Amino acid sequence: MSWEVKDAETNGVGMMMPPDPADDFGPEPGTIEIAGNVPGEPESWRPPTMSRRTFLRGVICSGVVIASSGYLFSSQPAHAAAKQADRLITLSVNGRKHRLDVTPNETLAHTLRYRLGLTGTKIGCNRAECGACTVIIGDQTEYSCSTLTMRAQGKEIRTIEGVAQNGRLHPVQQAFIDELGPQCGFCTPGQVMSAVNLLEKNPNPSVDEVRQALSGNLCRCGAYEHYLNGVMSAAKRV
Repeated sequence: MSWEVKDAETNGVGMMMPPDPADDFGPEPGTIEIAGNVPGEPESWRPPTMSRRTFLRGVICSGVVIASSGYLFSSQPAHAAAKQADRLITLSVNGRKHRLDVTPNETLAHTLRYRLGLTGTKIGCNRAECGACTVIIGDQTEYSCSTLTMRAQGKEIRTIEGVAQNGRLHPVQQAFIDELGPQCGFCTPGQVMSAVNLLEKNPNPSVDEVRQALSGNLCRCGAYEHYLNGVMSAAKRV
């Protein structure tokens, strides 16, 4: 490869360098005005008495002032107060009213356990699969780990703590004990809530109906037959 050499330069070790293509083009007018470093050309973007350093300092300070004014003169405090008011809700749990400040994305399981101290509701999978967090909302069982607290306003919520009455176990609880249902016990609160809800709607269920009602509650100890027998036994006591 060869080049027409005109005023050729070397790289310091005697090797000839190719010509720079940029040498074929002169400075563009826009470049001249912006750069302001070509002798004899106008510098229309700043006064002739202002140095480049002073000009750049002014540009930076102006940007800071403009950015800050959007924060200083915004209505953010007013919006924050309005949002705070929206977060205050009244929750009815086990027959008691609770005034709570909850976040929009807070789950009912989190509220029950960490705000109200009702730790009988367990968080297992935390993705609506295992049923350990089952509670009764209205007349339906719900996974509290996937139910937003905001959506439970105006509804009666029952947890495992509200099943026993006057210091006496619910027939389902007693039947589970008699039939050796609880093994590790982690899934038991959810099993109880599902069984209680079933017997309130159907006091005399069939075995298949009990299986269907408990199908949303996983038992990692495999005590399904014990829980099934417990529900059938409780049905005779209700």
